[in-house]
Amino acid sequence: MEARGRKIVLAASTSESTEYMRSTWRQMLLATLPMRYAHLLKTTWSTSVETEPDGQAKYVPQGLRVVESLLAEKFSPEDIAVCYPDQLHLFVGTDTRVVGLHAHNPLGITFATDVYAQFYGPDVEPINAAEFRRLITHPVLRAHKPHLKLIVGGPGAWQIEKKELQDEWSVDCLVHGEAEEIVVPLFEAAMRGEPLPRSIEGASPAMKSIPHLRRRSTYGAVEITRGCGRGCQFCSVALRAGKSIPLEQIVANVRAQVAGGADSILLVTEDLFLYEAGQQFQPNRPALKRLFESVAAVPGVNYIGLTHGTMSPAVVDPSLIEDLTPLAVGRSVHRHAASTHPEKRYQNLFVGVETGSVRLFKQFMKGKAYPFRPEQWPDVVLKGMDTLNRHNWFPFCTWILGLPGETDDDTRQSLELLFALKDAKWCAVPTLFVPLEDTRLEARESAKIARLTDLQWEFFFTCWRMNLDFFRTSRRVQWLFNAGIPIYYYTLGRKLVGPKMKYPLLRLAHFPERLLRNRLYLDFSNRRSSLYRVPEHVPIPEHRQRPEIPELAVLTQQGTAALP
Repeated sequence: MEARGRKIVLAASTSESTEYMRSTWRQMLLATLPMRYAHLLKTTWSTSVETEPDGQAKYVPQGLRVVESLLAEKFSPEDIAVCYPDQLHLFVGTDTRVVGLHAHNPLGITFATDVYAQFYGPDVEPINAAEFRRLITHPVLRAHKPHLKLIVGGPGAWQIEKKELQDEWSVDCLVHGEAEEIVVPLFEAAMRGEPLPRSIEGASPAMKSIPHLRRRSTYGAVEITRGCGRGCQFCSVALRAGKSIPLEQIVANVRAQVAGGADSILLVTEDLFLYEAGQQFQPNRPALKRLFESVAAVPGVNYIGLTHGTMSPAVVDPSLIEDLTPLAVGRSVHRHAASTHPEKRYQNLFVGVETGSVRLFKQFMKGKAYPFRPEQWPDVVLKGMDTLNRHNWFPFCTWILGLPGETDDDTRQSLELLFALKDAKWCAVPTLFVPLEDTRLEARESAKIARLTDLQWEFFFTCWRMNLDFFRTSRRVQWLFNAGIPIYYYTLGRKLVGPKMKYPLLRLAHFPERLLRNRLYLDFSNRRSSLYRVPEHVPIPEHRQRPEIPELAVLTQQGTAALP
């Protein structure tokens, strides 16, 4: 007898739901590692998820839980199921009228991931893409497609449209943007069998439209802010003014996570320091302390994780980091021998450094430094890193190679700033420019690994050499890795990219710097001094110290070009 199923089924791929080792960066790796070699790389953790006794998902991405909560206010909870691909057959049946799929990075083509899969050869499909394809082409969806609507939404839904896969995958509607105020009408139309728009854009919702979560999100994720407003031209979120979720709602969502079995809470934000921020991005120290204390006070919360932040607040008010450290670091799940914490804990925070070039910084992202001037960016980065490290915050910092118009001189400036950070406690994550949808640079051409310059390749692999040195846990594994680099270059790398990557790769393999000195721009053999030093103090320009100047409104409404 054929299963009747639930009327509404929501699903997410396992690779975008896994909580393996409570590590967000390990989940990001799944959009870079090739599915073809997954068995060799032993990535069984990539699909490690848990189910409830009835087969529903124990945890899924936070955005899907928001959709579930909205629908549960309109429809009977018994008509809704949330699951992974392997359990779809339990819930999709003859009564099913709409299936909603979550797409965070369904094709693996965002900034931090697009470049890495290409090192394994052309047309290599990363694990993230393979797992999403397994979800969206599931046989049970095809079998019941005549009587159900397929809706796909999430921050990566644009990738399906860009690659022209909507018809091939029989997607009725792609949902872009913030969907709180369009989800219920859209699903109601789908339930009635009405035609749906091929794509629909959600606007920033009123705060009352953002629902309380009912069940557990991956990593115990709880949203604390939305938007940013700093105006970076390569980012859509930066073009939307920031807003903060009320503390009472945050705490209620934390309790929902704990009730679902989570003992770790991930505070989701585009910028931690914008939580309840004042005019001109001024951090709100009492509100931030109250936030951490309130989350930590919920019974069952053992760990607190963070997503994103900016560097300038740590420079504007270093004592803010000191005040947040007892809970931010003391409740962190991460440990490293370099930490001075009694239990060797450190807190992670994703920070966009993006470039060491003042020219590119001023052109594309000058609001990121506010209230400092763009010309102060190298000092802001160095002073901010020094402050964070001193309190055992070890940030993961992204850099963008191939920004429109980047010259060799721009790359040299990034290399100089990277060199100045060589002894920092951090992770440098080089990425390639991708013209994301709904950004000011969406019409520009993306960077390609085949077109990277010698200097850009040096920057790329110098980052990873520094990361390996800082995070290395096994000398034997390091030795095997070093030995494998020349083998990779001569069997595959040279064919894919050419000789430009040879000497940068040899630095990654720990070849002696004296042998690379005449081949690379930087020299790590202690014969070279840095052009930069950590400043004692980074002064805020006087005209930006006056709170009566409404530059925040100028920035969020007109973009960073309007800033003096």
